[in-house]
Amino acid sequence: MLFRAEFHVHTVLSPCAEVEMIPPLIIAEALERGINLLAITDHNASANIEAVMLAGRQVDITVLPGMEVQTREEVHVLCLFDTLKQIAAWQKIVDNHLPALQNDPEHFGSQFVVDQTGDFIREEPRLLLCSTSLSLDKTVQQVHDLGGLAIPAHVNRKAFGLIENLGFIPPDIAFDAIEVSKHTTPEAFVSSQRLPVKLPIIQSGDVHRLDEFLGKVELNIESRKICEIRKAFYYEDGRKFQIITRN
Repeated sequence: MLFRAEFHVHTVLSPCAEVEMIPPLIIAEALERGINLLAITDHNASANIEAVMLAGRQVDITVLPGMEVQTREEVHVLCLFDTLKQIAAWQKIVDNHLPALQNDPEHFGSQFVVDQTGDFIREEPRLLLCSTSLSLDKTVQQVHDLGGLAIPAHVNRKAFGLIENLGFIPPDIAFDAIEVSKHTTPEAFVSSQRLPVKLPIIQSGDVHRLDEFLGKVELNIESRKICEIRKAFYYEDGRKFQIITRN
């Protein structure tokens, strides 16, 4: 079965996201673009995932629980899971490594928790746009321990990108793939880098507003599960993935 995926989507819980990033509009935009598999990846937070999942079920769009965690090295990592139970366990770990700082909405932006219709529930008071005390290797290890995927986000970007921050891709950390930003192509990225390890390369929109959806990852998999996505990244058991260029 073919699935078109967007693995890096923010909601209004991320202070840098636009107010239009609420569950019904996210799902409507994905449906319009033919995307039937997406991951919600707010900064260090997961409170809006279930609301988007509920909205997605009405039109058969699978929403993976995810998070864009910021490690102590100031590297962003996409952490993707199958279930709300897994993301809840991961959220507890992240909460224990977040500094006890309050958000300043006027400076960083508001952090809204909403229901599946987009109605306001509460505002998240804790600062989400900050580094945790989790190291990069510990982040990947604990995500894997919970059964998830760990993918460094926008590795070629200067802000919070793995290569820009560290200068290389650590060969001893078991990333499942790497993500390049929408401002390049996987081919251009490969030609400009000397990669010490061979990793699958995906491209996502890092969606903070509705017009940023890309949906460039096409997967040939048996089900919309993390284990199937991992197989597709490595072309195992007949599963495949590709980065598409058509709209």
